[in-house]
Amino acid sequence: MVIEAKKQERETSQSLIRRFTKRVQKSGVLRQARENRYHKRSKSPQMKKRAALRREQLRKEYQRLKKLGLTDKK
Repeated sequence: MVIEAKKQERETSQSLIRRFTKRVQKSGVLRQARENRYHKRSKSPQMKKRAALRREQLRKEYQRLKKLGLTDKK
């Protein structure tokens, strides 16, 4: 979306800037950009599956080490 404001006849630069900023605010471009600023993409089903399998594998390994008494106790 392109927002444009051309200087009108006998218009000051400050009023042009004011008019432009009002157009930007009304369009909602800044609000949408701020919302998307920290947006994280959701993981694909394949990535979720891989992560779950890895967690399960690490959990089993930890349980095995715990039975052997090789875990670090703080």
